[in-house]
Amino acid sequence: MATKIVVVNGSPRKGWNTDTLVTEAAKGAESVGAQVEKFDLYRLEKYTGCISCFGCKKEKFKGRCICKDGLTPVLDAIREADGLILGTPNYLSQVSAGFRALYERLVFQNLTYNAQQRCCNEHPIPVLMIMTSNAPDTYYTDLVRGYQQTLNTYVGPTRTLISGNTLQLKDYSKTDWPWSIFDPEEKQRRHETVFPEECKQAFRMGVELGK
Repeated sequence: MATKIVVVNGSPRKGWNTDTLVTEAAKGAESVGAQVEKFDLYRLEKYTGCISCFGCKKEKFKGRCICKDGLTPVLDAIREADGLILGTPNYLSQVSAGFRALYERLVFQNLTYNAQQRCCNEHPIPVLMIMTSNAPDTYYTDLVRGYQQTLNTYVGPTRTLISGNTLQLKDYSKTDWPWSIFDPEEKQRRHETVFPEECKQAFRMGVELGK
């Protein structure tokens, strides 16, 4: 039976940095025979983050978010998956709002508040978390490590990939005011030389996840 991998793009920008990297990771998983299902968070029906209803703390719903909205099919698919690829851009030194909503719902359903058993997830799966940012990747090592540690505990063993100093626009000269804190030429060079290598790394990490 083929390995099932769920891929989640937490960026609103189709075809750009985050989407490209999660797509390459998905291709890596597919290359070793994995069955891939991809979700674009910003193209789902309306959804929210955790609403703190505590329905998932009832025995009959243990480990299952009972809030029904656009995230329900994503959470259901992850629950049946063998691996998970998550991607988010960095907005204002944090993950995107769409990604954060999924993260809250994904993690909180497995948190028990029980000192003897902190997590009720009976089906841990490997996770690859990808973050992109226009700032250097070293800026967000601690941030991503925090998400990694929580995902390790409540979802499954998590690896990470951070792509920094990404190209945000095809032509920075067409902005209405100068974005003078950036060097557009440097960003373009990086996009043409370093980013392709990161795509290859994402592909390799997808291969490992799909095996």
